[in-house]
Amino acid sequence: MPLYEYRCACGAAFETLVAASKADEQSCPTCGGEHVRRLLSVFSAPRATGSDGAAMMGGGGGCCGGACGNC
Repeated sequence: MPLYEYRCACGAAFETLVAASKADEQSCPTCGGEHVRRLLSVFSAPRATGSDGAAMMGGGGGCCGGACGNC
């Protein structure tokens, strides 16, 4: 189950684990209200590292990907 973040009309912010099918059916744990808005969550992903522990560069082009020669 994904972790969703919400903000209520009362100003309370909360997060909860909930099935995706019930993500829009949450109520505020502070006031009990149902006027909650699901927020966009930020996340982090681990960086790929080589066997020596150094970060691996992705190829592929674009500036600072090594393709333009300006980096």
